[in-house]
Amino acid sequence: MIIGIDIGSTTTKAVSIEKGAVVKKIKTKAVDAVTSATGAFGKMLIENDIQIAQIERIMITGAGATKIKNDLFGIPTKRVDEITAIGVGGMFLSQKDVIVITNIGTGTAIIEAKKGAISHMGGSGVGGGAILGLAKKMLGISHFDAIMELAKNGNLNQVDLLLEDITDTGISFLNKEATASNFGKTLDSARPEDIALGILNMAYQVIGMLSVFAAKSKNIDRVIVTGNGSANPIGQTILTTITGMYRIHFEYPADAVYATAIGAGIADPPYITL
Repeated sequence: MIIGIDIGSTTTKAVSIEKGAVVKKIKTKAVDAVTSATGAFGKMLIENDIQIAQIERIMITGAGATKIKNDLFGIPTKRVDEITAIGVGGMFLSQKDVIVITNIGTGTAIIEAKKGAISHMGGSGVGGGAILGLAKKMLGISHFDAIMELAKNGNLNQVDLLLEDITDTGISFLNKEATASNFGKTLDSARPEDIALGILNMAYQVIGMLSVFAAKSKNIDRVIVTGNGSANPIGQTILTTITGMYRIHFEYPADAVYATAIGAGIADPPYITL
């Protein structure tokens, strides 16, 4: 058995892998990398009745992986470059040989992955961290579930300037409902619900457009979305709107949230020696 652990800046994911298949998955949160990694490992063992003797090795990746300098619990522990882990995990889950992956975590990374070559195309600091930070300042809330609950009843017409606000017709291939400026209207009557939806809309529009440009530059018409932000239903709706305008399709494979941990667990050598 192999344990793959993705030590993120806010959330740590772990998976157990046997015979090339993902068996178990867990998520944890902790204040530091070592606590996150050991906590995720311990939770995996306890909740799934796994014995240490069953584990062949531990594969770690993510922002916090550099903090782990030695083997964990006497088990051979290796570090995998995060870009490599995202690429390998995205290819494994999508079952495609050539893909563009948009990994939405605290920030957003965009990767091109194909057999024998995984490259970092770029990304953005706009991701879950930006959503939480803006919501904390603008709404006084700092929990993602609370943001989502508010946003369900939001109205973008209260905050975003749309093309129909400034012209009687569409522009180019954009219809009148397209965004002209995020938060460019923001009426005095805008409610917290409207602000919450506006924050999500701005973040996912930025992520979506960067993904479109990346995919088009490689003549690919699909983007595999992974990371914590891949499971956001409002975000998925926003990306679907972008698909309608640009004909770039966004796909959300099963277990996409765990893609980086999976990629670490199944990555081939060479590894980074601790």
